[in-house]
Amino acid sequence: MAVNVLARYKLTVERSRFFAVLFHAESEADVEEILKVQRAEHRKANHHCWAVRLKGESGGFTEKSKDDGEVGHPGRILLELLKKEDLLGGLAVSRVFGGVKLGVGGVSRAFREAGEGAISESRAGR
Repeated sequence: MAVNVLARYKLTVERSRFFAVLFHAESEADVEEILKVQRAEHRKANHHCWAVRLKGESGGFTEKSKDDGEVGHPGRILLELLKKEDLLGGLAVSRVFGGVKLGVGGVSRAFREAGEGAISESRAGR
């Protein structure tokens, strides 16, 4: 099963590197598939945070996110981006720590900026 990647974006903040990917998802299995790819591509990343919005059978939405132990609730931030842009699918960001602590606010801003970058890249590619 290959997940359809819509866009990728890389951001560096204080030597920490953030690798964002926006992808088409129809189930949580698609999220697991993209996380396998992210873990393989970014082996030094300690955190792989994600959010997904799926269309439910009843017409509503199923929304989930995971912070993967990172501070600042980045999974929730990524989910907010998907909801704000009214996007279905998933958004994952992997962080490779660069040796400088960013603090809760800095981490939150960096994850938001990486997610926004991937969404912008997907719009530019259309």
